[in-house]
Amino acid sequence: MVDCASAPGLDTVLDDCFQLVSLFFLTIGRNQEAPAVYSAVSTVKRLLDHLKEAAFYSTKDLDGISNQLRQYENSVERGRADHDANLITLLEARIQICRTLLAELRQALSHLSAEDTGTYETLVSILRSLSACNTRSKYPASEVKAFEDQLKEIQAGLQDVVAPVGDRSAEEQYADKLREMKLDENHVPEGKKLVLDLLARCLLWVQIVREKQGKIDERFQETYEKLREIRNQLDNKIITQAWSMRETDLYSFQRQLDRIDESRVDGNFVDANGKPADLHAQRTLLYLLRKSYANIYHLIIASEPVSEALLPIYNQLQTLKRCLLEVKNSGGLNSIDNMRKDGKFMVGDEIPEGQGSVSELLSQCFELAYELRTAAEDQQSDTDDEVDTPGEEANTPVEEMERKDHDGLELR
Repeated sequence: MVDCASAPGLDTVLDDCFQLVSLFFLTIGRNQEAPAVYSAVSTVKRLLDHLKEAAFYSTKDLDGISNQLRQYENSVERGRADHDANLITLLEARIQICRTLLAELRQALSHLSAEDTGTYETLVSILRSLSACNTRSKYPASEVKAFEDQLKEIQAGLQDVVAPVGDRSAEEQYADKLREMKLDENHVPEGKKLVLDLLARCLLWVQIVREKQGKIDERFQETYEKLREIRNQLDNKIITQAWSMRETDLYSFQRQLDRIDESRVDGNFVDANGKPADLHAQRTLLYLLRKSYANIYHLIIASEPVSEALLPIYNQLQTLKRCLLEVKNSGGLNSIDNMRKDGKFMVGDEIPEGQGSVSELLSQCFELAYELRTAAEDQQSDTDDEVDTPGEEANTPVEEMERKDHDGLELR
């Protein structure tokens, strides 16, 4: 047996192999089998590490991950008899590491009251949105201002006032808050302090983002652009996932992100001379790294247990289901038709352009609905005639049960 510790890089190669095999299992629709779990659990581990490092997250983040880990545990348990014992041991160990991290993150939020939890999660959402604004190709000044106004409203609703400290820069004060909020298993902060510290971070981050206006330390421009490109590509894959993505496509993204993450020194992004980036660059790069891993995680858990060969049919059915649900949820065509006044679609007291096109499209929809209803009635009539035909044997109880099950089948 080869000792990974004595063979530099071998553990990385083995991890790459496990990742690729795991993604392959997802691609062929065998999502519920133990090998498929490896890639997901590895991504969860990265995500939890980054949440801990970022020092802000919501209970919803943790609940979602916890539920997924429970599913992975079930998959591993089911595969115990069918897969190598070493693989099962490896997966169980990785899941346990994630469980330990998850418990540590939960503990840090354990003193939040119900009221504080709502405020805290709003602040988490705002800070993430500000971080997203910070990575836009064009600095969105109006959005940043809107978030700042929202933060001031929250501050006004709290009894305590978050005030700047002396003449120190926003980055220095932000670094102080990060140190204060660093997780410590021996000390769990009070809920109110947790909220106030995060509010202070949000207000300071607004100042930092406004000063930088989307520009980053030029020493890290290349890494920044690379991470932005990966993040953007993964965002696009989430939008077009059902039609254009194979799970194995994620492999190259994972490898690039892993290499960037592993190149950090003591958690810091460093330049060619080993000098760490400033706080703005550190937090910006960490956000892009975390967001990219979060996108990969989203794509993995959204993967359907359907073979690639059946995906075109599955996707067509999914699209059809979404269309039918949309019609159902919107109240159907009649509700749209009832929106007309004197045969026209009104917006306030105005009659917008395009009345003819909209009315024609509505008419076509009514015609299609009528054709579908007529076809369904004809089919039912034919079925009734066949059942009533003398001399034909009636369905057996089993056949009748199967027919009913089929008729009631839901498009999943």
